Amino acid sequence: MKTVNPNWRVLTIGDGDLSFSAALANKLAGGHLTATVFDSLQTLSDKYGLAHYRQLKSLGVDVVTNVDVTDPQTWQEIGQSNHNKFDLVIFQFPLIPNDFSANQYQQLSAQGSTNTLNRWLLHCFIKHCFEHFLAADGQRLAVITSKDVKPYRQWNIETSLLKGLTCRYLGRCHFDIESFDGYQVRNVDRDKFVKDTQAYSYYFSDKPQEILEAELDMPAYCNNSQYCAMCRVGPIETQQDWQAHLVSKRHLKMDEFEQQWRGWLTQRQC
Repeated sequence: MKTVNPNWRVLTIGDGDLSFSAALANKLAGGHLTATVFDSLQTLSDKYGLAHYRQLKSLGVDVVTNVDVTDPQTWQEIGQSNHNKFDLVIFQFPLIPNDFSANQYQQLSAQGSTNTLNRWLLHCFIKHCFEHFLAADGQRLAVITSKDVKPYRQWNIETSLLKGLTCRYLGRCHFDIESFDGYQVRNVDRDKFVKDTQAYSYYFSDKPQEILEAELDMPAYCNNSQYCAMCRVGPIETQQDWQAHLVSKRHLKMDEFEQQWRGWLTQRQC
């Protein structure tokens, strides 16, 4: 993740045990951070303890619990006026929890795959960032950090999430966890840590960002017709190679995910 300007107003979404927000708080000016978690305060305490919560509160950081980024009813108190909105919104290692509204998850999973549900989570995150959380006169940046392994890379964060939205993908950079002292990535719904694997921070905006874009990497598969963006494969230079790829197991699986996602979007809005 690129250096965060200490004077920016920053919102973190779904920050598990709040260790990322606690690390980030040390880099920001006082009062410029708001942290959120999906869990209730009691569940947060039971899962992870309240050390980071108490640390943030002692620094004057607003911490909001029970925030489901797909459900506006859970975050109406955040960013109610432009003065209270943000320059940057960050979602670290998002993943649909196993107890995602329990009954609701069961109902949704009957209609869409786990791949689709995770894309929906991120699509709604981006949509709500630009329609609600980000200040009109601010930097207007949304960032998703995710591991570069299956199943996460199968969500097509770079090329599929923005259907129907007005913002654009700027590029990515490696996420260096060592830059955030004390931050540890947790397993969803468990008190275990996730081993460190390669991850990227993906940047989105709806305003010109020439300086930032020059610092980010834009993979060739995102905008080169010789690549299959879904599969991150290329360059594919001959028609014969294209035909072979289109019937490959990898492409057929990714195409299945993509068709499920497009069908989902025709039936729902965040």
